[in-house]
Amino acid sequence: MTSKAITIGVGVPMMIVGALILIFVPPMASGLESTVEFLGSTIGILGAVFFIAGLFYAKQPVLH
Repeated sequence: MTSKAITIGVGVPMMIVGALILIFVPPMASGLESTVEFLGSTIGILGAVFFIAGLFYAKQPVLH
């Protein structure tokens, strides 16, 4: 049982925003390219973590 709110509502937008920051902001930020790239990649990685966590989330513990 997955959580669509976590997977679709949080994980995917964070990955998209991280990718957009990584692509579009460094050319505009002179002197801060490495910092902006680091922040963009960190947001994208955290989005992937939330996406995976949403796939394994269950309201009721599954005991077999």
